[in-house]
Amino acid sequence: MTSTTNSQSVPVYDPRGNIPSGDQDLAPRLASLDKQRVAILDNTKWNAGKLLRKIVDRLESSHALAEVNFYNKESFSKMALPELVEKIAAQNDAVITAIGD
Repeated sequence: MTSTTNSQSVPVYDPRGNIPSGDQDLAPRLASLDKQRVAILDNTKWNAGKLLRKIVDRLESSHALAEVNFYNKESFSKMALPELVEKIAAQNDAVITAIGD
């Protein structure tokens, strides 16, 4: 699958194998993280939490974040539950996640 926005194409591959899909536009980018609510989604891999905390430290030192909210996936090998995705989308302006291994 290839996503296109502003004349840029980004190939997106699904590691689960061949799954029929269509093109998806990339989410609009925020001009700044200042005064934004930022979600941190930990996928529960061994080092993901450590990496994400360091990212938050750096962001807080360079941006006036309104809020940082932490969430955990059930397992790194599973997709986030739809309810969790909806909650994150409703309560935040941006999301950061990482594998950390």
